[in-house]
Amino acid sequence: MINSKIRIGVIGDYDGRPSHIATNEAITHCASFLGLKQKTQWLSTECLEAVNKQELSDFDAFWCAPGSPYKSAQGAMNGIQFARENNYPFIGTCGGFQHVVLEFARDVLNLPEVKKTDFDPYVPNPFISALSCTLIEKTRNIFLTQGTKVAQIYNVKSSEERYNCSFELNDQFKEQMLTHGWVIAGADEAGNTRILELPRSNFFIATLFQPQLNSVPENPHRLILAYLKSVHEFSQRRI
Repeated sequence: MINSKIRIGVIGDYDGRPSHIATNEAITHCASFLGLKQKTQWLSTECLEAVNKQELSDFDAFWCAPGSPYKSAQGAMNGIQFARENNYPFIGTCGGFQHVVLEFARDVLNLPEVKKTDFDPYVPNPFISALSCTLIEKTRNIFLTQGTKVAQIYNVKSSEERYNCSFELNDQFKEQMLTHGWVIAGADEAGNTRILELPRSNFFIATLFQPQLNSVPENPHRLILAYLKSVHEFSQRRI
């Protein structure tokens, strides 16, 4: 049992949809499983348009939740940028995956079109493309890449996961991410990217699926457990 309290900032616009409820519940029961006390606070994407680094530094980790279109795509990317640049434990799921890709294009590659205030991330673009077959309320098998942190966490070759999305990483943009240190930690049967991992970080993982939908108190999701363990270790180093 771990006796400590962690503080998680959830990037997203909470509206009570099932994926938002599942996010809160997964954090709660996974933390309880680990013996962790936790406080979760949702961070409105509009509020993140003007980043207060002092306020964000009070958190021990960030989770970019499902629910796009967000009220502010730029705000969501600002929150992801803070987590990435300051090496905070981070997980992005569904819409969070989408905005991890966009933040990389905006802040690492410095691509001007993503910086425009009128940039619409919710239509097909050079970074994110529409799925040829929607994954709304679908369950699919994910094949894990051996040697990655994700594969070590799962400790299996494949896993069934639940989706609720319509967009994916544009395959033409994938190589640019790989040359800048990203790895594809999981793919579907056709080889399409489903998990992205930034190995040089404490814990920086984005999934197109929603692990919180597959997590219950009797069987907490191993990826969320690993995330929370990383959060606890990070918080202890800050004391």
